[in-house]
Amino acid sequence: MFSDLRVSLIQADLLWHDAAANRAKLEEKIIQLPETDLVILPEMFTTGFSMEAADLAEEMTGDSVAWMKQMAQQTKAVVMGSLIIQEGGKYYNRLLWMRPDGTHAHYDKRHLFRMAGETEVYTAGQERLIVDLKGWKICPMVCYDLRFPVWARNTPLAYDVLIYIASWPDRRRFAWTTLLQARAIENLAYTVGVNRVGTDAKGHYYSGDSAAYDLLGASLFHTEHQETVETITLSRAHLEETRTKLPWHLDADAFQLID
Repeated sequence: MFSDLRVSLIQADLLWHDAAANRAKLEEKIIQLPETDLVILPEMFTTGFSMEAADLAEEMTGDSVAWMKQMAQQTKAVVMGSLIIQEGGKYYNRLLWMRPDGTHAHYDKRHLFRMAGETEVYTAGQERLIVDLKGWKICPMVCYDLRFPVWARNTPLAYDVLIYIASWPDRRRFAWTTLLQARAIENLAYTVGVNRVGTDAKGHYYSGDSAAYDLLGASLFHTEHQETVETITLSRAHLEETRTKLPWHLDADAFQLID
């Protein structure tokens, strides 16, 4: 019998291009968390959403990856978030899934936001990531991925929880909240979005709107405009009961992605 899943969302105002300060700030929030299974940080949590990868990129052996290992060990929970990584002469907006035992998985952001020049700086990922946590299958994605439903399509039921971390600006917040809810409904999965707040050095304001929805699109949590730390519980019984009573996935169209 699988247990419920405790998920901690950290909506923070990130300091521009200051990895050490962001790590310190986030650590203060993490160490105050109640017992949890998963800690979710925003996109590019060490720097803010930046195209200055040449100056900011870290190696997988760098300070921020080591810090994530430390936080995962201290909390005995998975810690996830994305940062700028240099590897093989390329730059990636890389989401790390850091486990308490120090092992990790990663997902390189597939859909790069060309309007900000992300396609010119970073290399897109090619593989979707699905990881296991306490018997739950979880699919983590990054920001702009939210606009592309095919990439998240849950056919067959490959995952139970879909998570988006983001630096999604306030002026497009309607799309953020609407699409998060839609992804939950269409994929018959819990959907969680963790966004940042505050104004970055480019003048972009972020309202946050971090949120969680159940399989039917009902709101479990939502917060806006301020730094927030919240731990919610995802019910395994609700997941299984909903999928049994409303097995929409059995009528979904089978397809295969071709690059």
